[in-house]
Formats: sequence, structure tokens, C-alpha cells
Amino acid sequence: MKVSVIGGGGRVGSNTLYALQLGGVAKELVVIDVARELAEGEALDLRHGASLCAPQKIFAGGAEAAEGSDIVIITAGLRRKPDESRLELINRNVSLFRSILQELKAVPLPEHAILLVVSNPVDILTYVAVKEFTLPAHQVMGLGTVLDTTRFRSLLAEYFGVAATDVKALILGEHGDSMVPIWSTATANGVSLQSLPNYSPQAMQELFDLTKKSGAEVIRLKGGAGYAVGVAIREVVHAILLDTQQILPVSTLQTGLYGIEDVCLSVPTVVGRRGVLKQIEMAMADEELQALRRSAQVLKETLAQVMG
Repeated sequence: MKVSVIGGGGRVGSNTLYALQLGGVAKELVVIDVARELAEGEALDLRHGASLCAPQKIFAGGAEAAEGSDIVIITAGLRRKPDESRLELINRNVSLFRSILQELKAVPLPEHAILLVVSNPVDILTYVAVKEFTLPAHQVMGLGTVLDTTRFRSLLAEYFGVAATDVKALILGEHGDSMVPIWSTATANGVSLQSLPNYSPQAMQELFDLTKKSGAEVIRLKGGAGYAVGVAIREVVHAILLDTQQILPVSTLQTGLYGIEDVCLSVPTVVGRRGVLKQIEMAMADEELQALRRSAQVLKETLAQVMG
């Protein structure tokens, strides 16, 4: 199984590659970056650790090196300039993303290939890929709120003093300010959070607010996220390569569930070898459903400005 990472020389891309090396499932890892020497260096560094990880082929190249990839991951993106508006940054990233898609269109990919979008704004770029790339919609997905959900679960576990792997709580909707926590089904190994000691609505709201601010805080402290996003991406990649049919909150094209359509956002999605196998319309509190629909509307307003 071959996985190519476009933007593999950057912080997110390199951490993704390292997580995939440690995971040992992919047999080929390709580092693709406009900074070719940086990409070569990342590939070399990873190869040096191969004897302690997995028998993988790891190399660098241009877009053409993605030929035959089972999964192509796009992590490349631009940072905000001083005094630049959010919409200006979005438009620059959409322009860059379209140029990457254009290059990829010339690269032979297998019929079963999956495109995984990580670059931000991930929901907007996933929609662009669905509409403008050559793969069917079920073979295009964005990382969506997988990272937000991971952060959310970890922070809840710290607060309650329980195993992080026991906490099951979802964040859906936009990977952004309008994201929606689904408190009504949140549990720790089947135990509702409300049943745990120290539960309070105020504390839960504070933890969700902290989750929303986590990305910005990591950027402030160390310049950008790396480790958590790397393992979040690995979770999606392994679900695809191993065909686990895992339910993940990836960003996908909506076609009517929850009363939402023609926008990409995160809902519970069964992910496997063929990409999006099924989207699930889960039971949730009415206020959560309304918040999810508002999140879709926020994204549609942005899309209207971007897509023209």
C-alpha cells in the first residue's frame, strides 16, 4: 500500500509520515514538497530509522512520484500574513489547492485511490476537491473534526481522571468556530459523562471552549500542531488501508442527512478501503441538530464567496 503526502516537508506532513512509519501498515511512503531538498532530507531521516520500525520504502519526489498511490494526503498550505483577512487567506489557500489538484490530475492513480485533505480550511478545500478533482465523491474526504474530537476526548479524560482511550465523545460540523460538541451521547466506556464525579455543565463548556482554542494555543506556544494531527491522520489512513469500517468524523459531501446538503462537513462516517462507505444519521439532542445545521450554513456562506 502506497501513501503519498503532499506538503510532506512541513510540520504536519512530516509528523504524518513519522506516525505512518511507526504504524507500519503502509508499505511505501512518499514525501512530496515544493522544497525538494527538505523533502529529500525528511525521507532520508525516516529511512535511517527503518530497521527499528517496519520494512517500508520511503522516498521523496515531485507530484509525479504519487503515481499508483492508494492514498494521497494533501497537507500543504499557506500561513496568514500580517493584517490579512480570513477570507483573503482562504482564497490564497484555495488557489494553492487548485494548483495542486491540477498537478495531480496528470498523475496516474488507481481506480480505488483515496484523496485525504488536511490543509485548511479543510471543509472548503474538501468541497473543492469533490467538485473539481477526478475521483468520485466517496473517494474524497477531509480530516474534518477527527483532530478536534481527539483533543476533546483527551481533555475530558484529563479532567475526569479516566483513561483517554475510554472516552467516546464526538465533535461534528465545521473544523472551525462553528464546530458542534455532541454531549448527548458522550461516555467514558459506556458511562455517561453526567454520571462521573466532578461533572458540571459549566466545566464541560469550559473544556469545549479549550478544545476550540487548542489549535491556536499550540500555534502560540510552538508554532503549529504536529504530533496530535499526525496520529489523527494515521487513524484515518489505517481505517482505509486495513478496511476497518471505523466510524470517524471525517469531512464528506453531504447529500441530505440531518437536512444538510451540498456542503462538506463532519458527520459520523464509516470509513474503509473504498473510502466513504456510509454516513450515519445519529440520534442527538435538538439543540445539537440545530447547531449542526447552523455550522453547515456558516460553511455555505464561505463557499458562496470562494466558489463564485
